[in-house]
Amino acid sequence: MNTPVLSFTDKGIYCPAGDFHIDPWRPVARALITHGHADHSRWGHDSYLSTDAAAPVIRHRLGDISIDTLRYGEQRRIGGATVSFHPAGHIPGSAQIRVEVAGEVWVASGDYKVSPDGLCEAFEPVKCHAFITECTFGLPVFKWAPQATVAADINAWWSACAAEGRPCVLGAYSLGKAQRVLALLNPAIGPILTHGAVENTNEVLRAQGYALPDTVRVTPDLDPKQHPGAMVIAPPSALGATWARRFRGAQVAMASGWMRLRGVRRRRGADRGFVLSDHADWDELHQAIRETGAEKVFATHGYTDIFARWLGSRGYDARIVPTEFGGDEDIAEDTA
Repeated sequence: MNTPVLSFTDKGIYCPAGDFHIDPWRPVARALITHGHADHSRWGHDSYLSTDAAAPVIRHRLGDISIDTLRYGEQRRIGGATVSFHPAGHIPGSAQIRVEVAGEVWVASGDYKVSPDGLCEAFEPVKCHAFITECTFGLPVFKWAPQATVAADINAWWSACAAEGRPCVLGAYSLGKAQRVLALLNPAIGPILTHGAVENTNEVLRAQGYALPDTVRVTPDLDPKQHPGAMVIAPPSALGATWARRFRGAQVAMASGWMRLRGVRRRRGADRGFVLSDHADWDELHQAIRETGAEKVFATHGYTDIFARWLGSRGYDARIVPTEFGGDEDIAEDTA
């Protein structure tokens, strides 16, 4: 029996021909990283390889690491494998990793979304024999509205609050979601303030040339009264903390795909919920898999049982793979 191009081990996805791991969750000698989120990019590996666009934020998060980079589409031979990185559309710099061994191609998608957002590099379908897919939102209930519709809703909410002289506090993951929200805002409505975790990431991405509006970092001595009608972007973990209480009379909202589920907004203590995700919805998952041409599909992190059964009913050789990647999008986050 031939050795598979990629196998699934207690350290992560492993390529025997190249002797490397993809997004490993335990320390390894050589790690190929799809993107900078904490569940995919962990400290402790001897060497890292990522896209040149992802490397700055990975360094920002992990500190002094040995990291090499590839441009999107650039190929590298590692042992008996040929690897390349291709846009995943998830967050700036995110990638799918294509691995070819003896003419057989497997793709590890990491996290992805198909619809372009105008900020990060747009998703690129990659033809392959086997596709490793997330299914964070692998249920039919998860279908996203057009981004322009969500942007209009957020700006209308902000405008109404600003007209009353009230601040808005919007919870969004520090890496990716926060910057996407920032790019959707209309700065003419009022000032935009940011939590330190968000602003630290903004600085890294601005230095790379990603276009973001002007923002003001929230520091201990900042007086909210000097910024009436402000939009405040903060990690979800800050919403119920002392940090957010300085913004008296604020309306609080969350931006997340999980806002599609009834009751999640209430449990998070938010006044509003905006359905905005950096992961593929139900239709996009199917579109992405279909466009790969893959016959074999491995479902990881998310609604794996339901999604794999649905794929099997459509003729795919679909299997479930347990991983240690997070499945809670930006509600259980805040290490970035």
